[in-house]
Amino acid sequence: MFTLDRSSPIALADQIEARLREFVARGQLPAGARLTSIRQLASELAVSPNTVITAYDRLVASGVIDARGTAGYFVNARQGAMPEEVALEAGEEQEPVWLAQQANDQRAGMLLASSGALPPAWLEDAVPAAAVQRALARSVAGMASRCPPQGMPELRERLALMLRGMGIPVDAGRILTTYGGTHAIDMICRSFLKPGDAVLVEDPGYFLMFGRLQQEGIRVLPIARRHDGVDLAQMEAACREHKPRLAFLQTTLHNPTGWGSSAANLHKLLVLAQQYGFLIAEDDVQGHFHPGQTTRLAALSGLDRVIYYSSFCKALSPALRMGYIAADPALLKVLLRQKIYSVLTTPALNELVMLEVLAAGRWRKHLDRLQRRLASARHASEKQLASAGIRFDHPGEGGLFLWGEVPEGVDVDLLVQDALRNKILLVRGATFMADGNADPHIRFNVAMCQAPTVADYLRERLGAVTGAQRALLRAAGQPG
Repeated sequence: MFTLDRSSPIALADQIEARLREFVARGQLPAGARLTSIRQLASELAVSPNTVITAYDRLVASGVIDARGTAGYFVNARQGAMPEEVALEAGEEQEPVWLAQQANDQRAGMLLASSGALPPAWLEDAVPAAAVQRALARSVAGMASRCPPQGMPELRERLALMLRGMGIPVDAGRILTTYGGTHAIDMICRSFLKPGDAVLVEDPGYFLMFGRLQQEGIRVLPIARRHDGVDLAQMEAACREHKPRLAFLQTTLHNPTGWGSSAANLHKLLVLAQQYGFLIAEDDVQGHFHPGQTTRLAALSGLDRVIYYSSFCKALSPALRMGYIAADPALLKVLLRQKIYSVLTTPALNELVMLEVLAAGRWRKHLDRLQRRLASARHASEKQLASAGIRFDHPGEGGLFLWGEVPEGVDVDLLVQDALRNKILLVRGATFMADGNADPHIRFNVAMCQAPTVADYLRERLGAVTGAQRALLRAAGQPG
């Protein structure tokens, strides 16, 4: 039939599969032809029957051949031409769900200059294959392992230890594992909100939050975000008028601005929550990127009226999809019931791998490396973008984002549309505003913008705009 190259690095089963595919494609094995039996082919090629079985099973799985019990294996008839693939878009350009899709689709040639994710190369070594193998070895059931809906006790113990190191007083019983930050938000909404409820959100803020709330009939109350926290006077006025049920807040490395919150601002927030009886959902997904110590509401409050959540998806691995919630047991019980209703539990494999990463000390070392790289990238990106005409009034405390303002007279909508045509994805400030109002800012991902590509593009486009403005001023007899 054919021979195998035993000196090749390609596995024997792979060679058998490839040759049979070739024979079928050329018509040497026409539709309906019966393949040589497993034992006979194994004898002819001097390999084990299991090697042939592996090749045949792969061909069956891909529809090339068909297994017909004791009759043997037969070549399938060629299927008709596949219809042209449809590129399914989740929304219109610059809509929140559309932007989230672009970041995860990672389409060839597109520079995700405003992405909320780290470059894949920064995360390649975070979870080595050996860690996955060791993780499975932790469980006697291996891939048959089941995960308790609240999360594996050993993992929750590790998470509690990590949070206590941040000043958040928790034990394993106050922690619930999730698929990530978005899953945490979804469970909080389903557990504690109903149509007609009012919810306080930061403005600008996390763009997927606004639509998630509005589709449930929730009244969204935007509160201006300052470089040192939310506008407290505006928040208190909204509390008096609307009696909010809950507030979603990012106190550390706020997305999209990278700003933090002063201790005084956080103390007053807790006073308002107590006074007006609302819960606070503290989003700390970006907090892993903070280069030093910072104050969190969960630590100040001892989790009184605060539901704290975070995720490893951005900083460690989007493939693991692991996050967690910390809350008072009375609140956590409601969230646990919602988790069981919606997804039952999180995967045991994910939790076992996460446990191995934490237990081996890889997480701390990985985070140290990330923070050093981000600090360098922030410095380079801010310098590059400022030289192109972007202004940074408050560059933020660190992390992944810079919130930059375009020069006066620049149409941000036209700019981001043109950038997309040039394979650069920029996200305009209006996308992060709860009411969608125009805003002269752009969110920049420092890991993606440290190279000169984005700055060179902006320098050309913004230079043309400011040059035209100067010409108009000269024509009007004004200095410029």
